[in-house]
Amino acid sequence: MEAAALGTFMLAACVAGVLLEHPASPVNQTIHQPALRNIIGGIAMGLTAVAIISSPWGKRSGAQMNPALTLTFLSLGKIAPWDAFFYMLAQFTGGLAGVLLASFAIGPPLGYSSVNYVVTVPGDGGLWAAFAAEFAISFLLVVVVLNVANSPRTTRFTPWIAGLLVASYISIEAPLSGMSMNPARTIASALPAGVWTAVWIYFLAPTAAMLCAGQFYRHFRGAHRVFCAKYHHHNNQRCIFRCNYGAIHDEQ
Repeated sequence: MEAAALGTFMLAACVAGVLLEHPASPVNQTIHQPALRNIIGGIAMGLTAVAIISSPWGKRSGAQMNPALTLTFLSLGKIAPWDAFFYMLAQFTGGLAGVLLASFAIGPPLGYSSVNYVVTVPGDGGLWAAFAAEFAISFLLVVVVLNVANSPRTTRFTPWIAGLLVASYISIEAPLSGMSMNPARTIASALPAGVWTAVWIYFLAPTAAMLCAGQFYRHFRGAHRVFCAKYHHHNNQRCIFRCNYGAIHDEQ
């Protein structure tokens, strides 16, 4: 389920990338402003994230879809090491499978230079601007999601908040770094594209930022205020984690 979640996300990203950036696409020919195309792409991928997180499989697996996020929950004691290992393995393989499936279905347009398997590379601002941007958006994502998901008043809105952040980041931050936040997402595009430009950024910045954000939340809110490793726990799906979600109502 976790592999399918990121695979679906990457498949959608590839479709959106071709529609928005390939010069033969009617969408690209109609919308000439790159900023507007970024906004449309952001909305599309934000809604994709909401749909995956809210799907039966997303509710079951937690829809982490990101090794850096899985490591963060591991550091917070909410996921067993063995489960974390297989989650990360599933995320890397699932993301790559999604891009390969898109390549098979779409064909050469996905490899066109302006699309290039929706690879994530630093923008014109350079390596350190990309690193800072990836760190900032990753840190903010985890701080916001942990606060929203672990409050009885807002937990049910977690998928929409996460989707809103994804949409905003793609719309605004993508020109700086390509907007990854996710080592598995970056590798999924880099392998078929054969582009490894500054790949260290997309491993180091999101992972360090999310781990820092997790400890930041624990310091100010307490480890007991991390109830589960799921994005969306307002459901009756079975949970495999070190879950204490039932105690969330004690926070009211």
